[in-house]
Amino acid sequence: MDDARLSAREQRVLAEIEEQLDRDEPLARHLRTMRRGPRLRLPSLSGNRHRLPALGVTALGTLTLALLVLAVATETPVLIWLFAASWVLTLVALLGLLVRWSRRRAAGSRRTE
Repeated sequence: MDDARLSAREQRVLAEIEEQLDRDEPLARHLRTMRRGPRLRLPSLSGNRHRLPALGVTALGTLTLALLVLAVATETPVLIWLFAASWVLTLVALLGLLVRWSRRRAAGSRRTE
């Protein structure tokens, strides 16, 4: 870019704007941290909001294990298919828990830095 210079008036106006911005403490803090505004949190229906998905995966895993035992013992095709479906659901739910846990852990490590 060419050496474009500001006129004296433009420099004075720019200095006034910078001075006004420096006096705005919330803006200065926001610009220093460069974070978004506060995150809105929905009120939880129960205090155990983080434990509910884990309990669901545990129950699904128990159901899957029971279906496995029954499918092996009886060799019924319906039970085998039910076991296969519940096994897939269990793995998907477990993966969701793992992703949620890793995001929470990453967010916690960013806050401590």
